[in-house]
Amino acid sequence: MTVGFVMLVHTALHRAEQVARHWASHGCPVVIHVDQRVKKERYQPFVNSLSDLENVVFSKRRACEWGTWSLVGASQDASELMLSRFPEVHHVYLSSGSCLPLRPVEDLKQYLAERPLTNFIESVTTEDVPWTVGGLDHERFTLRFPFSWKKQRRLFDRYVTWQRKVGYKRKIPDKLVPHLGSQWWCLTRQTLSAILEDPDRKIYDTYFKKVWIPDESYYQTLVRLYSDNIESRSLTLSKFDYEGKPHIFYDDHLQLLRRSDCFVARKIWPKAERLYATFLDTKINPMKGAEPNPGKIDRIFSKAVERRVNGREGLYMQSRMPGHGKEHGKTSGPYSIFEGFSDLFEDFEGWLSRSVGARVHGHLYAPEGAEFAGKQKVFSGALSSEARLRDYNPCGFLTSLVWNTRGERQCFMFGPRDNQEISWLVATDPNAQVSVISGAWAVSLFRSNMSFSEIRREAARLQKIEAEHLDILRSREVKARIRIWTLADFIESPMEPLQMIIDEIAPRNVRRLAEAPRMRDLTGFGQFLQNLKNQGMKPHLMGDFPMGNESDTRARSHKRPYLVK
Repeated sequence: MTVGFVMLVHTALHRAEQVARHWASHGCPVVIHVDQRVKKERYQPFVNSLSDLENVVFSKRRACEWGTWSLVGASQDASELMLSRFPEVHHVYLSSGSCLPLRPVEDLKQYLAERPLTNFIESVTTEDVPWTVGGLDHERFTLRFPFSWKKQRRLFDRYVTWQRKVGYKRKIPDKLVPHLGSQWWCLTRQTLSAILEDPDRKIYDTYFKKVWIPDESYYQTLVRLYSDNIESRSLTLSKFDYEGKPHIFYDDHLQLLRRSDCFVARKIWPKAERLYATFLDTKINPMKGAEPNPGKIDRIFSKAVERRVNGREGLYMQSRMPGHGKEHGKTSGPYSIFEGFSDLFEDFEGWLSRSVGARVHGHLYAPEGAEFAGKQKVFSGALSSEARLRDYNPCGFLTSLVWNTRGERQCFMFGPRDNQEISWLVATDPNAQVSVISGAWAVSLFRSNMSFSEIRREAARLQKIEAEHLDILRSREVKARIRIWTLADFIESPMEPLQMIIDEIAPRNVRRLAEAPRMRDLTGFGQFLQNLKNQGMKPHLMGDFPMGNESDTRARSHKRPYLVK
């Protein structure tokens, strides 16, 4: 008793010859079907190369096309030849010319000998199939598909639409319950003979000739009529991407294939020299005895599909520019924005850098240009400080900055004088931490040398810009970590919010702040705000700022709270 292999070959004939010789030399009969579209000058040398092996034969050739009955017909012809020529075969294993055995042939023989009545074929009902691609599940059994999906796509789609519109439905033959599954199976001689010798085979064949992709449903459906001993899984490792196209295995997948413990893998790159040299050499190939378990590598393929569909978080590039709402993470890591802090404190950037050990920039979106840390003109990833280059794509500038500095937290200043185009990106980015002292921009105006009429106009402009910005930060769509204080509230107790900010940026720093940033002298600032009011402007973003001529800008120390029992 042995296992026989049916091979469907249409390309890479030299690799198919290697695999067929490997199986045949270990006592396994091989029946090969070569696509009729392979030219004679390539086909005949292939036949001659295997003529020295008595247990390798070739079946009648058909022109095969994906998704059509021709593939089922080719497997039927080859299977009939296998059953008639090799009576010692107890299991028939369907494979392709791009398949590669991963384990010793004797291991497969022993495995099947221990399960002489078991059919290995993936066979599930249409309701339970999550992987069908193309929108045709049960409809592939009730509509007609006379046109090629690949070569006549327009006719294919129009004919399907017309059948749906008129309500056309084919009758499924009696006794058949449609099932789907991988086209790569391993059936017992008894079951395969029953399918091929069924008196109603002509009825079934006629029906399935107009089913879409019948090689995924013909044997998978009929096997349910003739056997109750079915393991609904394939012994062939075959993985597909999100579009339903098979993954191709290359030389660097060697360890991955070994971990699967499967007997055969598909689809192997014809130039994967290392894979063929390793798995076709029984002295090198140590895999044996284990139960096939492709689930071991499913997690890797799931991650690959997710990476292909969603991309890397925060990575934008010419080859993959996601549309609005389809980003897999707007940025690649956490970052912090401080609004109003550099207006209120002297050298706030230097103090923050010393406190948290992060990279702290100035106003990256200042009208004059990006103020990189250290006054650099070019930053990581060749980001230029030129305002014109930055403003060509302000959001892309931010996402590139965070991506190019992965592993290092970026902090920068922001205010109403800066380019506001990043407001919505920041507000809807879970990686953003935004701390705002509203109205703090007025401190810089207070300390400027402009005439009061110019100050009033500028204050009205900046207040309008910041008010719109704050509306965005308070919208329902916000996902960022946002804290907003009015200037009056912040000055009243500055150490508590500063400690809160430091703890969030550097959670390992559990010490209380030993050094506070130096606040600018605000003597007369209250009167300055009143003068703005007197000139007809209402500075409402600053909060209820005291009107006295003197303002206590010293950081208040916090006493220990009383513990009440």
